[in-house]
Formats: sequence, C-alpha cells, structure tokens
Amino acid sequence: MLPIDLRSDTVTKPSAGMRRAMAEAPVGDDQYGEDPTVNRLQERVAELLGKEAALFVPSGTMANQIGLKLLTRPGDDVVVGDGAHVVWHEAGAAAANAGIQFTVVGQGGVFGAADFAAACKPRGHIVYPATALVALENTHNRGGGVVFPQEDAAAIAAAARARGISSYLDGARLFNAAAASGLGLAALAQPFEVVSVALSKGLGCPVGSLVAGRRDDIARAVRFRRMFGGAMRQAGMLAAAGLYALDNNLDRLAADHANARLIAERLAGLPGVELDLATVQTNIVIFHMEPSAPDAETVVARAREAGVLVSAFAARTVRVVTHLDVSREDCRRAADLLATALEQA
Repeated sequence: MLPIDLRSDTVTKPSAGMRRAMAEAPVGDDQYGEDPTVNRLQERVAELLGKEAALFVPSGTMANQIGLKLLTRPGDDVVVGDGAHVVWHEAGAAAANAGIQFTVVGQGGVFGAADFAAACKPRGHIVYPATALVALENTHNRGGGVVFPQEDAAAIAAAARARGISSYLDGARLFNAAAASGLGLAALAQPFEVVSVALSKGLGCPVGSLVAGRRDDIARAVRFRRMFGGAMRQAGMLAAAGLYALDNNLDRLAADHANARLIAERLAGLPGVELDLATVQTNIVIFHMEPSAPDAETVVARAREAGVLVSAFAARTVRVVTHLDVSREDCRRAADLLATALEQA
C-alpha cells in the first residue's frame, strides 16, 4: 500500500481532467506575449485579485523574489512576520537578488500595525537601513496555516502608505485564506501594492504562481522574471492547469481544512505533543515535540514506517499538510497511524 503523503500540498498530481486541459491548450511564444492561454490566466487572476495586471512565473519563491525586487532597493530593510517564508525557505535569495535585509516582528506569523510602526527605520539616517517594505504572508506556513487577520493587514498597509513604505502580500495560500475567512480574493489583496498567489499548492497544479499589481509594476516584473531565469516559451500547457484549477478546485478547499482539523484533534493532547488547535485554520497542522519526547526527525521516520509521510520543520517541530490527493478516510487513517507512532515513542 502506498504511503499517505502529507508532507505538503505541493505533492499533488494533475487529475485526468487537468491533464486533458493541458494537452489541449492553445499555445504561443510567451516571451512575445503570444501565448493565449498564459494571457487568459494572467487576465483572470488579475481580475480575481482586483489588480491591473498579473504575470505567470514558475514558482512561489520566484514570485516572492520579484515582489521584493520590485518594491525595494539594495540596502533597504523589510519588515516581516515571525517565520516568514521569504526568510526561512528561499535559500537566502532576498539577500542575493534584491540586496535587502529583514526585521522580524510579531509571533506565529502575525503582527499588528503597532509592531510594524515600532520596527520602521527612517530614510536618510546615517546608520539605519531604511524601511522600504512590509511583507505579510497569508496564510502563514510556519504559523500553522493561520489566516492573517484582515483588519490587521489593512491597518498595517495603511500605516505603511502613511510613511511612504510599500506593502507586499505573499499569498501563496491566499485561496485557502479566502475559503477559511469567507472574504473574497480581491478584498484580501486590496490593501497591498503587489500580491502573489500559487497554483501548485491547494489548487493542485503541477507548477506555477502569479504576481499581480499595477500595470507598470508588472511590466517591470517581466524583466525581473527574465533576470531570475523564469521566462518561458510555450507555457500555455502549464497555464491551462491553472485555469482548470480555478474552475474546478476552489470550492473543495474547505474539505482540506476539515481534514486538517480532524488530524489535529486526534493528535492534540497526546503525551509529548504540543499542538495549538487555534492555529489549525486551514490545511496545515504544526505540532511540537516536548523535550522529553522524540525529536522531529525520529517522529518523521516512525511515521514513514507506519505508512504516513510528514515533514520535520525544525528540530522538534513537525508539519502535516492536507490536499486534494488525500481523502477524508486517508486523513482519518493517517491520524490514527500518527497517533499510534507518537504514543509508542
């Protein structure tokens, strides 16, 4: 029997319908702006996010790197939440590509306007790096998939504008945030100048993200995509997967959230496990192993032996992610197998 793979929502495989859409997609040379399927995807995502334009890129990391490059200059400071993806999971790319540094605020990935204001550094100071950007992540990966409170997001973006500071939203899982909060994508994106979304996570596409914002910013982003090696040619076969997912995979995200909750409730309260159910708002479950319990790598190994694949996110932190390729029954079985492995440990 194949293991139940809960390492990430990026492990999904295209469905038969998605594969047909990809195979039948009309294509052209996207470098000349002539791929009709890419153009249609970009226009649709821009409309969904309430932005003037959008750009299709290969990955969420590239989308983030383009956003940072667009809104900063080398030597600038960027305020981010605790555990931000741009700090932890992008191989130091922000320093290499944009030449920026980060100031981390808040806890668990979320923070407020007061935290942001306290962290801001003025332009023109003889010592401090100027704060040029505030970047939020919604949902927040390392925070356990929490939805960034929209009231705080709007207040932070407003405080940034008042100081002449730009705002960026890493919305890799913004589709999950919309499903969990009941707010529309455009409402969630509205406070920010530039927003990114990923197609290869909850929507189940094999590849791709988009960056959206003002038309002149996206025109500049085309050049940065080229600089970062992300320019593609007949990319319509990939974009077609995104269009299919937008038509077929949005309404089912709530099922992933319910499955994550099922797993979290089964694991919470087990000896040696620290799991805050309040953070389980979407499709991610983060739990920590107490000092007297096995470490994360041991838990991952024992889970694999039991037939469940999960990720070690830190020395004593484990992540579980639900997605469209695992059913309710898969998640129920995985929760029992994980619980047994943890209890035996």
